[in-house]
Amino acid sequence: MPSVEGLGPRRAALQLLDSVLRRRQTLESATSSVRNLSPPDRALAVAIAGESLRRLPDLDALIDSATRQRLPDDSKARMVLRLALAQKVGLGTPDHALVATALPLVDGGPRRLVHGVLGTLLRRGVPAMDAPRLPAEVEDRWRTAWGDEAVQAARRQIAKRPALDLSFVEDTEAEAYAKAHGGIALAARHVRLASGAVAEMEGFGEGRWWVQDLAASLPARLIPTDAGEVLDLCAAPGGKTMQLAAAGHAVTAVDASATRLKRLRENLDRTHLSATLVEADALAWQPDRLFAAILLDAPCSATGTFRRHPEVLYRARPRIIAEGAELQARLLDRAAEWLKPGGTLVYSVCSLEPEEGERVVADFLKRHPDYLLAAPPGLPAFVPDSADGSARILPGVLEAEGGLDGFFMARLVRGG
Repeated sequence: MPSVEGLGPRRAALQLLDSVLRRRQTLESATSSVRNLSPPDRALAVAIAGESLRRLPDLDALIDSATRQRLPDDSKARMVLRLALAQKVGLGTPDHALVATALPLVDGGPRRLVHGVLGTLLRRGVPAMDAPRLPAEVEDRWRTAWGDEAVQAARRQIAKRPALDLSFVEDTEAEAYAKAHGGIALAARHVRLASGAVAEMEGFGEGRWWVQDLAASLPARLIPTDAGEVLDLCAAPGGKTMQLAAAGHAVTAVDASATRLKRLRENLDRTHLSATLVEADALAWQPDRLFAAILLDAPCSATGTFRRHPEVLYRARPRIIAEGAELQARLLDRAAEWLKPGGTLVYSVCSLEPEEGERVVADFLKRHPDYLLAAPPGLPAFVPDSADGSARILPGVLEAEGGLDGFFMARLVRGG
């Protein structure tokens, strides 16, 4: 029998992949149920499952090329082969380790089949898969909405684990940090670095920065600098709240999740920033005053985060997208009631679905003739111009520099 050293993380990776694909869990929530692994082994399990999800259609095609009959999608044999091949492609794991850790996962099952298929594919040579296909239904949606160029860019981006983006209070601090740590600044108060262990990086404990994808920092940049009182809806885990507080605004941050608000409070304490936190459902909550500016970064399908969370491509089915769009419209209608005349309402979603972005805003403007869509000011030069003044970040933007999450944002102004 071959050595089974390293089997624990592979068993956990198999559990994670099953939880994501069969139970529709997020990789993060599935990982929380993994027990009895050291932090490095847990990280390895997440990496293996993540690399499998990044390349699933191509891995399945490879497996199908070596079997007489197609294995069921949810069969253990297919799951184990996916994990083994993903390690080969995405992590560079040696062949002997792949075989040694794959076969025990199918003890009492089709061990001979897995051994034969894996051996055949390893002898043939496993291709690099540098631009793997996305799920067919996702590619069809995005090709219809954004064109084939965006789909090809998404294929290239999903094969690469994204860099680490940090937000700073002061631009001078960001520039100094980038210079000292070999990072780059793609926008004011931003630094991009190679991925690392966040809690061990210089400045984390002192609260000099917080982790935030550059695209996610854009909506808060649309809030006028002189707004004063700002309402941040669906605020946790708080990157945008910290941006607004750092800009000198008096921020009221509302979120329905006590757990997420606790994390937001911890982030505020660490960064020495302040905001008023309110645990409430924005659809039921009623403020006691109007605000000069409101930021609604609404819950959504999150398909724009596929670089960091490839499982969203398998969870965000049309029903989920439609339900998200309905919720976003209701939240936007509520927020519209709480804005002062002449104030700014910023709406954003980390989604690549037009149903959750452009269409929500178009329908909102029909229902609210006192609102106008205003051209976003102050955005970095890399943000593409749009005909109506909204901003859409697609796969391919800043690709040479590591890319961005997919995002939509719109600046809505209430007439006086």
